[in-house]
Amino acid sequence: MISIQNVRKSFGDLEVLKGISLDVNKGEVLSIIGGSGSGKSTLLYCINAIETIQSGKIIVDDIDVHNPSTNQDKLRQKLGMVFQQWNSFPHLTVLENAALAPRIVKGLSKDEALSIAEKELIHVGLGDKFDMYPTKMSGGQQQRLAIARALAMKPDYMLFDEITSALDPELVGEVLDTLRMLREDGMTMICVTHEIAFARDVSDNVAFFNQGVIEEMGTPDQVINNPQKETTRKFLSKVLS
Repeated sequence: MISIQNVRKSFGDLEVLKGISLDVNKGEVLSIIGGSGSGKSTLLYCINAIETIQSGKIIVDDIDVHNPSTNQDKLRQKLGMVFQQWNSFPHLTVLENAALAPRIVKGLSKDEALSIAEKELIHVGLGDKFDMYPTKMSGGQQQRLAIARALAMKPDYMLFDEITSALDPELVGEVLDTLRMLREDGMTMICVTHEIAFARDVSDNVAFFNQGVIEEMGTPDQVINNPQKETTRKFLSKVLS
């Protein structure tokens, strides 16, 4: 499981996370919603040790992420992460992009890495794009490539940082369908998202972040359909309208 315990994170004098605590068990999907600057993405970066924390603990499978003795590079192999921008290598084919990390990071042979990459690309619906270059693909296809590239590392958890925010509206559905498929596969996921309908349909739990704190957390029915806090209701009324 992933356990966040009273985590605080500041950038200079600005405290972005103000004592965040939550747990995500194996096989669960947590969606994090909230306004810009509420600390949602920062928490993902702290889970993956891209950002440091000032206090508290982040535990992934009994490993203290920010303990100085932790091998964070090895830990990140458990944590697949997909960003808003897909950041593919334009000079490599789709298949070469997906096979790169297993070869370099895990030290797999070329044939092993390509075999894994092929399976994951087929998994996300890109089985006919092996020899294409990313610049020739739609944004939705490039984002699915980014998901396949992360899956090729065989992570235990997936972290998604507003992965539909840079897409045209007509391309959002294909990416969200890929996440729905991963949920059906039993993948543990933390999704920072502004897609409220997706969060309601797919999540086990939803956390509403507001100014660095968890304002409200519970099942989608509790948080989205029956919010208790006025701040939650105001946020949802804006985004749903």
